[in-house]
Amino acid sequence: MQVSEARSFYRYNFYKKCDMAILGKLSNYRSTALLIMRVGLGLMMIVAHGYSKLIGGPDMWAKIGSSMGFFGIHSGYMIWGLLSALTESVGGLLIVLGLFFRPICLFMIINLFVASTHHFVAGQGLAGAAHAIEVGIAFIGLFILGPGRYSVDKV
Repeated sequence: MQVSEARSFYRYNFYKKCDMAILGKLSNYRSTALLIMRVGLGLMMIVAHGYSKLIGGPDMWAKIGSSMGFFGIHSGYMIWGLLSALTESVGGLLIVLGLFFRPICLFMIINLFVASTHHFVAGQGLAGAAHAIEVGIAFIGLFILGPGRYSVDKV
């Protein structure tokens, strides 16, 4: 091995050990990471999605609920829309708190599945459905992992 190759090899191992020393400890903060994800996703569901739908009233609820027509449900659109708005707003709050965490995650996953289906059927393709799919995948991960230590469910 030449001198430059040896230096490169040792430099690589030095950086690798430093990275592992720093990054390897991050797994100790699993519950903190879950708290950050819960608060971030929960607040975004409330502010960016649920609240505007909730205050939109019966006309908006019926418009949102009409997406259930894609699944063969052709009545009660206003109720379905209200349930969607409540899932995103009240469910978002419960996600932040970590209360009834896994059932709420399941409701969010179903809600986002309906939203992504709506975007596909409306002809928006993957570009239109991408956000709902991405957030749905995040909620699937949270459903599997659970709320973490810093949640009302764990008190």
